Amino acid sequence: MAQPVQDSATISVRVPTEMRQRLERLAEATGRSKSYLATEALREYLRREAWQVAAIKKGVEAADKGEFASAAEVAKRFAKHGAKVAG
Repeated sequence: MAQPVQDSATISVRVPTEMRQRLERLAEATGRSKSYLATEALREYLRREAWQVAAIKKGVEAADKGEFASAAEVAKRFAKHGAKVAG
């Protein structure tokens, strides 16, 4: 469940008309405000993107130190997901 907004600021975002209409329909169907739904969507996007950026940064730092996966480690990871490695 979302946290109540303690401190907030207003922003303006330009979206395609179709997206605005979908947001309006969802707000009506759920009994939530468009602002609430947009805030929740933005909160989830920011959480996901922050995780991805941190993971990439960690990977780049490891690569900068010369820490790379071996061919066998890569093949094992690919096999775990059902993919085959050419070689």
